Amino acid sequence: MLTPLDIHNKEFKKGFRGYDVDEVDEFLDEVIKDFETLYKENMELKDQLQKHRDHLNRYKEMEETLRNTMVLAQKMADEARRNADKEVDLIIWEAKKKAEQIINSAHEQVIQATAKLEELRAFEKQLYVKLKSFLNTQLELLESEHLNTSPACVTEETKEYRDHGFTVEFAGD
Repeated sequence: MLTPLDIHNKEFKKGFRGYDVDEVDEFLDEVIKDFETLYKENMELKDQLQKHRDHLNRYKEMEETLRNTMVLAQKMADEARRNADKEVDLIIWEAKKKAEQIINSAHEQVIQATAKLEELRAFEKQLYVKLKSFLNTQLELLESEHLNTSPACVTEETKEYRDHGFTVEFAGD
């Protein structure tokens, strides 16, 4: 590229009937002055353009960094959501298992209690039959002894029982 110094140092050959040297020098001084102004403006514009390009590149880098950050944040949010969903599913599954165990345990306790109750009822019935049999035997024995004893031996209390017709009776007979 041509510089103002190149224009200033340019020399033309002089010929016979050539241009007026003073006029050419004057014109060249004007051209040098204007060209120098334009050259400086051009250099300043190039510098500004480079600065703007640098800024634009920085903004593009920042934009790319922000975009990458947003993508990463979205991925992390998705991962956190998936983990939370997994944790919720696990908590629900554990709660269902625990509830199932509690229900099974309670059901087993009911079965055991029912079996124990049936056992106790059978024992009660058996005891009732044995006790009734024993008491009836004792009553018969008492009555047979009573018949064998003399009236002087019978106490007032025994007479009261007999007079009232007491016998052993059980509910449910």
